[in-house]
Amino acid sequence: MKLGEMAKRLGCEVEGDSQLEIRGVAGIEEAQTGDLTFLVNRKYRPALASTHASAIIVAKDEAPATIAMLRSANPYLDFARAIEIFHPAPKYTMEIHPTAVIAPTARIAPGAHVGPYCFVDDEVEIGRNAVLHSFVAIYREAKIGDDFFAHSHVTVRESCRIGNRVLLQNGVTVGSDGYGFARNADGSWHKMRQSGITVIEDDVEIQAHSVIDRATIGETRIGHGTKIDNLVQVGHACKVGSDTMLCGQVGLAGTTKVGDRCILAGQVGTAGHLSIGDRAVLTAQSGVPSDVPPDTVYSGYPAMETLAWRKSVAIFNRLPDMQKQLRELRDAVDKLEGK
Repeated sequence: MKLGEMAKRLGCEVEGDSQLEIRGVAGIEEAQTGDLTFLVNRKYRPALASTHASAIIVAKDEAPATIAMLRSANPYLDFARAIEIFHPAPKYTMEIHPTAVIAPTARIAPGAHVGPYCFVDDEVEIGRNAVLHSFVAIYREAKIGDDFFAHSHVTVRESCRIGNRVLLQNGVTVGSDGYGFARNADGSWHKMRQSGITVIEDDVEIQAHSVIDRATIGETRIGHGTKIDNLVQVGHACKVGSDTMLCGQVGLAGTTKVGDRCILAGQVGTAGHLSIGDRAVLTAQSGVPSDVPPDTVYSGYPAMETLAWRKSVAIFNRLPDMQKQLRELRDAVDKLEGK
């Protein structure tokens, strides 16, 4: 594809030879002749001097380079779109594999691909153009919208609700039992019937081996456009807002409420029955024991505003010296007092 055609498809401005042939995409350090790369993080700017790429996507205010440039309002997003041009998603034929087991009362709309050893239970409804890759299990009375894609070993439990254009990566479980037990008089545990459901709204992606528990009563809900990384645990009756990101190994205890457009970085953990306000950011490994206001950045354990956390960490690192100074001051005071 010519660079000029690429620019038209991405809505970018060409700076350089628009007739360059672009054959693929690559990172700035790995790119070869014919590749299109991108620059977002300024620490990679020195790599421009040695890259073999034929062209690069940059911000509109980026300084000129020695190779052809596509000036973009959002270089990272446009590079993502360029990847899709050269590496389109695989297409699946409309077929039901002979090893798949589909209950006679299940209803699957036209355009579906149901792969080997899938199981679709009674009273399930699945919308148009679904792909169930292999070993996918859809329990009874689950309702799923259009353009659903489930990679291998996905499980959607009974009566759960999934919207349109939802993508579940390998090993995801939607609607597993919430962690609910009541203690008996003898100290043993009585399992509480998990009678609620899980609701996944439109345009959600959940990545590999993450689990969204069903509610004990009521529902667990993931808002539209939210993206959930690998190995995330969302406990029973949690509510996660729209366009939020839960990064790897985040754990939400039951009944946590997370607002819209939040970011919970890797290994953030929350206590139950708390609220995280809209657009809040929690940095990696933060432990959240109480509510987080909207439009804030919190860090550490117990999580606090990041500036306060950084000051606290700076003090913590100096504690041995401060203890030594305190001991010396105490000894000096004791001498003055004749002790």
